[in-house]
Amino acid sequence: MASFTIIVLVLIWLLQIVFLNDIYRSIKVNEIKGVAKELISASKKPVQLENESLDIAKDNDVCIMIYRIDQNGGASLLVSHEVIANCAIHNMTSSQILMFHKVARNNGGKNLQYFIFDPDEKSFVMKEDSSIKGPEALIYSFIIKDTHGNDMLFVLNSLVSPVDATVQTLNNIIIIIAGIMIFMSLVLTLLLSKTITNPISSISESAKKLAAGNYTESFPSGSYKEISELSQTLNYAASELSKTDRLRSELIANTSHDLRTPLTMITGYAEIMRDIPYENTPENAQIIIDESKRLTSLVNDMLDISKLESGTSQIVMEQFCLTEAVSEELNRYQQLCKREGYTINFEASESINVTSDRKKLIQALFNLVNNALTYTGENKLVRVVQDQYYDESTDARYVRLSVIDSGEGIPEEKLDLIWDRYYKLESTHKRSVNGSGLGLSIVRKIMTALNGRCGVLSSQGNGSIFWIEIPF
Repeated sequence: MASFTIIVLVLIWLLQIVFLNDIYRSIKVNEIKGVAKELISASKKPVQLENESLDIAKDNDVCIMIYRIDQNGGASLLVSHEVIANCAIHNMTSSQILMFHKVARNNGGKNLQYFIFDPDEKSFVMKEDSSIKGPEALIYSFIIKDTHGNDMLFVLNSLVSPVDATVQTLNNIIIIIAGIMIFMSLVLTLLLSKTITNPISSISESAKKLAAGNYTESFPSGSYKEISELSQTLNYAASELSKTDRLRSELIANTSHDLRTPLTMITGYAEIMRDIPYENTPENAQIIIDESKRLTSLVNDMLDISKLESGTSQIVMEQFCLTEAVSEELNRYQQLCKREGYTINFEASESINVTSDRKKLIQALFNLVNNALTYTGENKLVRVVQDQYYDESTDARYVRLSVIDSGEGIPEEKLDLIWDRYYKLESTHKRSVNGSGLGLSIVRKIMTALNGRCGVLSSQGNGSIFWIEIPF
C-alpha cells in the first residue's frame, strides 16, 4: 500500500512539477492554433472579418494583425487588435512584422516562435538566451491566399505566463499531501491486516491441521464476503473428508471381512478334505468352489467400481432388444432357484429395443437382482418388471426395469444412504447371498455413465422396489 501511494505521488509530481511547463506550453500552442482555424473561417467573409476577428481576439486573449501582401510585395494592414498589455507584435515595426511573412513562406506557410521581453533592450527578442528571465510571447504566423491570389499574413500573439511561482506552490502542496497519504496508507494497511490478513492466516493454520488429519478443525469466518465463502468451502471440505475417511475405514474393515470369510472356509474345507479321507466329498468341494466364486465376485466388483470412479471404464453403445437380453440373462439364476428355492418372475408387456451398453446395463440389473435375493421375504419371490413412460420434465421417453422384493423394507431416512459403498442398516455387516456389498454403489455409477437414472421405493414392512431406467 505504501509503494502504491508513493507511485501515485511520483506521477502527480512528474505531471504537476517536472512536466508542468511543457504541458502548459503545449496547451497554449493548441489554443493559438485553434484561434488560427477560427480566423481562416472568418476570412471567407471579408466584410465581417474586422468584427469577427475582434471577438476572437477578446475571447482568447490573443493579439491579431492581418496584412494583405500583393504580388508586387506591397503590404497593407487589414486588421489590428491589441487586447493584451505590452503586446509583442504591436511593439514591432512593420518591417519586423513582414519578416514573419518570409519566415512562414520558407517554413511551408506557417511558423511558431517564442519571444522573451529583455528589460535591458526594453523589447521582445528571440528566445535564445536562457539567462534572460521575463514574460514570454508566443507568436504564430501563417499565410493563406485570398480570392485574388494575394497572400494574407496572419500574425497572432499570446502571452506565456511564468509558472515558477506556481511550481513552487504545487511543490509545497504535494509535500503536505505526500505526508498525509503515506500516513493514511500505513493506517489502512494495518486495518486491512486485521480484517483480511489475520483471518487468512487463521484459515491457513486450520488448513495445516486439516492436512494432518484433524477433520474436526473449523475455519473462522472473516468480515469480507470472499473470506466467508472460503471459510464455508473449507468447512464443507473438512466435513466431506471426514466422511470419506470414515467410509474408507469402513470399506477396509468390511472388505477385509468379506475376504477373510471365504478364504477361511476354503482353507478349512481344503484341510479337512486333505486330513480326513472320507470328507473328500462333492459337497465339500462345492463349498470350496462357491466360496472361490464369492471371492472372485468381490474382487471383480472392487475392480469394476475402481474403473467407474477413475473414468477408465469404456462405454460401448449398441442397439439390442432389452426384453430378450433380460430374459436370457435371468435364466442364469435357474440353478440357484432350484437349489435355494427362489422364484424370479420377469414381466414385460412388449419387446423394447434400446441403444446402450448392454454389458453394463445387464450388470446393473443383476446387482439389483442379487440385492433382492439377499433381502426378499420368506416367500423368496423376486419380480423383475419392464415398462415405459414419458417424462414431461425432460421431454423424453424412458424404459424402466424394476426389481421388486417382499422383504422387510428400508426406513425412509435411510433411502439416500443405501447407495454408499458398504452402507449397512444393521450394526453388524451382513454378507449377501450373491455379491460383495458393493452392488448398489456400482449400479449408481453405471447408470450415471449411461446417462440413465436409478432409485428406490421402500417402506418398512412393505418390501422394496429398486429401479433403473434409460432414455430410448
